[in-house]
Amino acid sequence: MTTLDEPTSTSTSIAGRVAELRANYRSGITRPLAWRRRQLEAMVRMLEENEPELQAALSSDLGKPEAEGYLADIAVVVSEAKMMLKNLERWNKPRRVGTPLVAMPSKSRLVPEPLGVVLVIAPWNYPIQLLLVPVAGAIAAGNAVVMKPSEVSAATSSALARLVPRYFDQSTIALVEGGVSETTELLDQHFDHIFYTGNGTVGRIVMAAAAKNLTPVTLELGGKSPVIIDDSANIEVAARRVAWGKWLNSGQTCVAPDYVLVDREVESRFIDALRTAISQFYGDNPQASDSYGRIVSTRHFDRLTSMLGDGSVVIGGQHDAGDRYISPTVIVDVRHDSRLMAEEIFGPILPIIPVSSVDEAVTFVTERPHPLALYVFSERKNVVERVINETTAGGVTVNGTLLHLTNPNLPFGGVGESGMGGYHGESGVRLFQHQKPVLSRGTRIDPKIAYPPYTEKKLKLFRKIL
Repeated sequence: MTTLDEPTSTSTSIAGRVAELRANYRSGITRPLAWRRRQLEAMVRMLEENEPELQAALSSDLGKPEAEGYLADIAVVVSEAKMMLKNLERWNKPRRVGTPLVAMPSKSRLVPEPLGVVLVIAPWNYPIQLLLVPVAGAIAAGNAVVMKPSEVSAATSSALARLVPRYFDQSTIALVEGGVSETTELLDQHFDHIFYTGNGTVGRIVMAAAAKNLTPVTLELGGKSPVIIDDSANIEVAARRVAWGKWLNSGQTCVAPDYVLVDREVESRFIDALRTAISQFYGDNPQASDSYGRIVSTRHFDRLTSMLGDGSVVIGGQHDAGDRYISPTVIVDVRHDSRLMAEEIFGPILPIIPVSSVDEAVTFVTERPHPLALYVFSERKNVVERVINETTAGGVTVNGTLLHLTNPNLPFGGVGESGMGGYHGESGVRLFQHQKPVLSRGTRIDPKIAYPPYTEKKLKLFRKIL
């Protein structure tokens, strides 16, 4: 049997591997809950037994502190897989639904069935979490899976390529390493669902490729996630929570606060509080801190440092190309047509934009593409509800950042240009299933009224009961 201990790099091997997985899926291997349970248990064991190796890879790729690597990449996957193990039978059980009078006597149910062979394409910023959480859902739903980690986080990709064949059923679960050419070859294959996390440019390519086979897609695309802070907010708490959400993983988070719209009456207090929070988190020299990461590549480092001139730096701004280090940076006097405000920053630079009112903040957000996340800080319930009701975002955290992602009962996903489809918890299983409608009728009773000839008397009765 073919294995993927070595990177798959040719169209023949990719096509053959996908064909092999499809043949094995059709044989019914993935259907039993026992198979799904074994794969999810293997996922947990793989992460727990190889944490040092995976932590080293995360550190090599992103300079991730051990605590961040554990919490945001490893523990979140273990927690998701264990939740799916706990609920595996219940989430895969047929569900009874009501039946209208016209179909009586009958019983109706929804029977969940897997879609088939699923492709999961992951990004580099959380290379374990954003690969394996959707994979866990696809497995729990009963699918065969092809995983494609990002070549940008090369050390983590290599570690997973070694580990996945050791722990998972290789006849139905595969990992393909490589870059653009390998991803292109994968997209040329026929899959039954494609799950992509990354940027909108590639998202459009994925969607176009999927359209050739009418393959459904889930796109997690990011965008410029705003923070709205009104003059009633607890400024010190808001600053700490924004600082944590922004500079986690050096800002390389798809739902990181991208810019802050702060009431001008509290702008200076908020900036001072940010300065204090940064010092408390990372000390006076964040480059020496064990709690602060690095930019993933020289290309991304150069892209980010080129934005530093788009305003006035009031905090940070230091950078070191050899270390791929950019300090936690706050910028004011930002032009609205600058790259900082036109592109998703995806790094440790935070623009501050003063506004005169919540009205102005809401207008600013609604005039731009729908973000993946939105954050509002206010002690006024009416302000919070207004922001929620008058803006559109993939998800919202009130008086906090990022944490709506941590609740598996809340589906995580985008809307509009920030993506389509949602996952986590039960939503992550349903995403990779077809809920097959089944109506079952008995034969002991067979009302003649339903059959021709249709008389005036029957029509009158139809009008009464339907």
